[in-house]
Amino acid sequence: MNWLIAVLVLCAITCIPALELRASIPVGFFALGPMCERLAGALGVEWTGVEMSPWLVAGVCVAANVVLGVVVFEVLLPCLRLMRRWGWFERRVWPIFEKRQEKLRPAVEKYGEWGLAVFIGVPLPGTGAVTGAIGAFLLGFDRKRFYLANVAGVLLAGICVTALCFLILNGAVAEDSLLRRLFLKQL
Repeated sequence: MNWLIAVLVLCAITCIPALELRASIPVGFFALGPMCERLAGALGVEWTGVEMSPWLVAGVCVAANVVLGVVVFEVLLPCLRLMRRWGWFERRVWPIFEKRQEKLRPAVEKYGEWGLAVFIGVPLPGTGAVTGAIGAFLLGFDRKRFYLANVAGVLLAGICVTALCFLILNGAVAEDSLLRRLFLKQL
């Protein structure tokens, strides 16, 4: 049960659109125990503690983020079909989407999946699998192209964030640095 709680906490944090694995990997490295203990207490389950390897934390977070991007991409088409049934959306909003798609099509053709992968993979707030899925959908990416970009981008972000967490864990980041204080809550 303790492993399930730990994995659910990591997946839940990964599903927060603005944060995704950029938050869940550091939580897994530095604060997973206390978060799980609080959740177990709220559920009325005894928490005995779980030690998750950093590689397992990163793997769970990356997998959850890939799945999140796919789910968002796949949900957008039925939502759009539903919205296009409304006359005002079809007359007022849909032409804007079509116009933007045509205007951006040269950039999409030039940079394609790799441009989207870099956008998804840059570990900054506002980028990530959710915004990448929405952007890919609006730009007219097909499933195969988005899936490739999503996996590549999430892997890139996962590698960057995991490397930063390892640097902080191993003392490569100075004691008084802002990064260390942010990740270890010493502000």
